[in-house]
Amino acid sequence: MAESLLKDNTLSPTAIAEDWLGRIEAAFKAEDPSAVSALFSTQGCWRDLLSLSWNFRSLDGPAAIKDYLGGEVEGNTITNITLVGEATLTTVSPELSWIQAIFGFETSVARGRGVARLVQDPETKKWLAFTFYTGIEALRGHEPRADDIYPDDAYSEEQQCKLGSAANFDAPEDQNPDVVIVGGGQAGLTIAARFAKLDVNALVIENNPRIGDNWRNRYDTLVLHEPIYYDHLPYLPFPETWPFNTNKDRFGNWLELYARALKLNIWTSTSLSGQPKYDEAAKQWTVAVTRPDGSVKTLHPKHIVMATGVFGQGVTPAIQGSEDFRGSIIHSSEFKSGRDYVDKKVLVIGVGTSGVDIAKDLYDKGAHPTLIQRSSSIVLSSSALVNVYSKGMWDGTGPHTEIADLLQNSFPLPLMLKFQTGRAQAAREYDAAMLEGLAKAVFALDDGPDGGGIIAKVFKVGPSGYYIDVGAASLIIDGKIKIKQGQEVHHLEENAAIFPDGSRLDADAIILATGYKDIKDTVAKVFGEDVAAGTSPAWGLDDEGEVKGLARPTGHPGLWFHAGNIAMCRFYSTHLALQIKARLVGLVGE
Repeated sequence: MAESLLKDNTLSPTAIAEDWLGRIEAAFKAEDPSAVSALFSTQGCWRDLLSLSWNFRSLDGPAAIKDYLGGEVEGNTITNITLVGEATLTTVSPELSWIQAIFGFETSVARGRGVARLVQDPETKKWLAFTFYTGIEALRGHEPRADDIYPDDAYSEEQQCKLGSAANFDAPEDQNPDVVIVGGGQAGLTIAARFAKLDVNALVIENNPRIGDNWRNRYDTLVLHEPIYYDHLPYLPFPETWPFNTNKDRFGNWLELYARALKLNIWTSTSLSGQPKYDEAAKQWTVAVTRPDGSVKTLHPKHIVMATGVFGQGVTPAIQGSEDFRGSIIHSSEFKSGRDYVDKKVLVIGVGTSGVDIAKDLYDKGAHPTLIQRSSSIVLSSSALVNVYSKGMWDGTGPHTEIADLLQNSFPLPLMLKFQTGRAQAAREYDAAMLEGLAKAVFALDDGPDGGGIIAKVFKVGPSGYYIDVGAASLIIDGKIKIKQGQEVHHLEENAAIFPDGSRLDADAIILATGYKDIKDTVAKVFGEDVAAGTSPAWGLDDEGEVKGLARPTGHPGLWFHAGNIAMCRFYSTHLALQIKARLVGLVGE
């Protein structure tokens, strides 16, 4: 529709975008919420990450935008809006096209980038915002370093030799960090890298002997299920020759290399000792940590970032008769290799990523696996992930990762999830033969909440209940991995599982791919029940559609959660680092 309307207009997409950006800047300058909201279509929405408030906000419709500007952020404004590059016309469907423009902007304390998507009203012919995104990327006067994250003289010559050669490297012992980061996986390292660029004194403490062990210690056949283009880390992308699906050991080694190359401040083989305590008056924590030699050091950071993952400990449901079962029963987090189960009949309870991966490894190593499917799941081929979901963005032909992140995250999540219905349908058509084969194998499939597929399930239900196929689907279709569908185990006997329908499956071992507890379980164990009770969940969507708890205030001063897949850690690490930096330099209080 917009294409035909554009043909009747003598202006180019760039000229239209520049005109609209000029009008909204004038409306901001006039501090006129009505004038700003009038530049949005009736379905228009605005996602604002820290530009006018120190939080993540998604405003749906002109009325909500007007209330936002006339309420909590009154007096704050956006200035110096400048188009970056050329605006483009994008056709989304026969019914929807828009002009897309990337722009830079400033506020009183920050600089950032935004994305506007403009549609033309068929009656008034006015160009109005369908989506508008603003996100800060630097604090004025505290810009990220443009040079090496740490200069070569940051460590002594002896320490540099240790960093360059030792498998177990440690930063200097005389630490007085402003921020302690608990966990040295992709979440901990991405936020540490952002802090280093901002000259924030942060220390990563990692319980394992080596950075990357949190990946190396998982089951042997684990690979990254997303395309490699989606999984770059900040400042140091993978080489072009890197495998499309990287195995866990190679990725663990990359994390270690990343920490070394960026000279991140890390203590390995280090764990928390007792509960950290927060001093409201001093606005700092007291944190005791145990070092590899058994000594205990006390730190007083102003902030703690929990980067231990979205999940806590594994969920191990009680099964009647477990004490009578002669075989082993372990959680999937304890599984290492199918080599330990050659010729054994193994029941794997759960058909998420770990459960299906484990079943494939069991079959490949000579075991006889059966998946116990208790509820339906989404299965998506890795090819569909690239050619449908990542097409034009993270498929190796799209824009630079930084721009792809900006464009992807410029949609308010509720709107993005609405678009997923069409994308999920396209993926199902792409995978039609595979899905038909799985259905014939009595593998129960679903389309995700409201037909929105894998993305809708991740955000609305949680990061579980799906499998991105890296080889197991064909084994299920061919009957090599068997399926027991729709029932829990009722009870166990010496060498068998009995189901409510009276059926029986012989078993030599049981693997519980039954998921993990919420991160708040970890918070309760580390900080105590009182602190956990006062913090936000770290997943699910709030009333405006923003993810709860992650990379934003948790409800407890000085305590933050950073987690998610690699792409989420890459994008939101910028915003988390800026919020903490702003507090450290006095731009905002708790």
